[in-house]
Amino acid sequence: MSSIVPTDVAPSTPKHPRDIQVLRAVASLELIKGMIVLLAAGGILLLLHREDSWDLANGLLSLLHISPDHHFAQVFLDWADSLTQTKVWAVAGTSVGYSLLRFVEGYGLWYAKAWAAWMALISGLLYLPFEIYSLAHKQSLLHVAVLSINVAVVLYMAYALKTGAGLHRVRQLT
Repeated sequence: MSSIVPTDVAPSTPKHPRDIQVLRAVASLELIKGMIVLLAAGGILLLLHREDSWDLANGLLSLLHISPDHHFAQVFLDWADSLTQTKVWAVAGTSVGYSLLRFVEGYGLWYAKAWAAWMALISGLLYLPFEIYSLAHKQSLLHVAVLSINVAVVLYMAYALKTGAGLHRVRQLT
């Protein structure tokens, strides 16, 4: 008779503590991304029932020292000017969903779950085409850094899944 027993039921000392450190660093990155987007969602919800959303958006650009003459600043101002309650709730809801996904992934990576490594690998692969496109159209240190970090995460997750580096797996007992 065979049964499935999780290997992470009893605490065990990891064979490679560096693998755990890398997984926890990626988990921390995911948690930070989730928090940033969650804070942004909270900021967007502040725009509900506001008639001066364009003024608020312009003030934010001014606070960040971003000229309203830039293309993306103008797009942001136009978006703020056309805000409706439906758009605000849609953006906030999507942001909360994205944050929850980052938190679940971060939790799983922190505790070295193989399913979380799969989540990180797949989500990282999904972002790569957009990051490459962005870098191809505007070279900047930020675009290079984002692409480099994402490639490193994708490669490490592929390595961890292939070798089991630091990951808790479900094993088959016979």
